[in-house]
Amino acid sequence: MTDIKSMTQEEMAAWLKELGEPAFRTKQVFTWLHRGAISFEEMTDLSKSLREKLSRECVITKPEVERKQVSAQDGTIKYLWRLGDKNCIETVLMRYRHGNTVCISSQVGCRMGCAFCASTLGGKVRNLTPSEMLDQVLFTQLDAGVPISNIVLMGIGEPLDNFDTVLRFLELVNHPDGLHIGMRHISLSTCGLTDKIDKLAEHGLQLTLSVSLHAPDDETRSRIMPVNRSVGVEKLFAACRRYFEVTGRRISYEYAMIDGVNDSDWQADLLAAHLKGTPGHVNLIPLNEVKESPLKPSRRVAAFQRRLEQQGINVTVRRKLGGDIDASCGQLRRKAMQES
Repeated sequence: MTDIKSMTQEEMAAWLKELGEPAFRTKQVFTWLHRGAISFEEMTDLSKSLREKLSRECVITKPEVERKQVSAQDGTIKYLWRLGDKNCIETVLMRYRHGNTVCISSQVGCRMGCAFCASTLGGKVRNLTPSEMLDQVLFTQLDAGVPISNIVLMGIGEPLDNFDTVLRFLELVNHPDGLHIGMRHISLSTCGLTDKIDKLAEHGLQLTLSVSLHAPDDETRSRIMPVNRSVGVEKLFAACRRYFEVTGRRISYEYAMIDGVNDSDWQADLLAAHLKGTPGHVNLIPLNEVKESPLKPSRRVAAFQRRLEQQGINVTVRRKLGGDIDASCGQLRRKAMQES
């Protein structure tokens, strides 16, 4: 069966043309799918014969809500979606003054092995499809009853490890006949796959690249992020500088504050030295505790922030949302895996 929602509009036009359908049918079908239609019978402006033909040859993906948690503190909603093959992924809806942001997954599980992240426990199962990524935005919006204005690819998985699918998703979610969410309202987070950062730069997208840095030195970063053993901090920062030179887009550096691991003054100074001369922003993240991990939240977030600011670095501390639910990435899926 054809996964029609994963098609670009151009691919859909060519496919429908082969079925003998006129060109105007493409926009009709595309728009229905991107409104969240779950059956071809809903597409009432299509002929009955076309609806029957599409039903025989195509599948429309639709995730099911396996679990849903709503924060009483700030209205954050965490979804555990069950996919068609029974695997589960997570999506988080966060409410801000400037609009509603959805944090989506790009893979089932993750193979990057970061010590502080629950998403990687159990490893990578498979990549998501473009339609499964799009569904997280569509059905979060429909279930919550609020419009989504911003997207962050910072859920389960490494987006650049599913590179072609992520590019396809970005094209689909940006399309004016679909959700039409602008690139400047989308952030993509990577643990630092330097070859893919260079490849992404070639596409010249105006999204925000967020680099999960978490340590400015090779010894610490390699200990908590295995990807660094084959990359190295210097090579990563060089790729980031090239990305800025090509795209003109300032990079955001994510930095989870871990007690006694990456929160010393010398590490703040080294981080500042790396960032000198290249526009960037450091986002300090109060660590979410993962039961299976010995890593604990830092008690030096404010001191670390001051040290960076004194050296002219643009730095903020991420507001912690969903503190009364399993809002940290991978925690809800992990619970479901343990209980099944």
